[in-house]
Amino acid sequence: MNREKVVLVNEKDTVIGEMEKLAAHEQGKLHRAFSVFIFNENGFLLLQQRANDKYHGAGLWTNTCCSHPGLNEGVKESAIERLEYEMGIKCELEFLFSFIYRSEVENNLIEHEYDHVYCGVTDMHPYPNALEVQAWKWAKPETILNDLNENPGNYTVWFKKIFERVMLARKKSSGKN
Repeated sequence: MNREKVVLVNEKDTVIGEMEKLAAHEQGKLHRAFSVFIFNENGFLLLQQRANDKYHGAGLWTNTCCSHPGLNEGVKESAIERLEYEMGIKCELEFLFSFIYRSEVENNLIEHEYDHVYCGVTDMHPYPNALEVQAWKWAKPETILNDLNENPGNYTVWFKKIFERVMLARKKSSGKN
């Protein structure tokens, strides 16, 4: 499951083309992406530490899974497939929200994504793909928030932008105030 191209979109998530992944990140082109957050029944979030040979974000902690859908793929279907590829987990996903962000990252690259954020719940044991993931852990959201504040350099830029929004969206959907 090697994704060498990304889907270019406008600010309304309308497809405007396709581009080689590295070139899109070098030029900061807005492209479609997804981020998956998997929680267990106790409310712990499954984090992954990205493999050391990733072209950016190498060795950083982030949400359970993230990637880019192909040109003629549904975003949710692609997210489900990628979750199994990266973490060895099959799980139903619920759409939470989408948003646009732009951040400069290492290696003179720019993340500029129209990111679709999904959430799922499972107690399955992950079996990560070593090409994508070097470590994983289940963590309490409160512990993650504290660590994000104390050690922000240990996390990917997108995770820092999304985490609190995901927690708020989950709280709203569960009816807890």
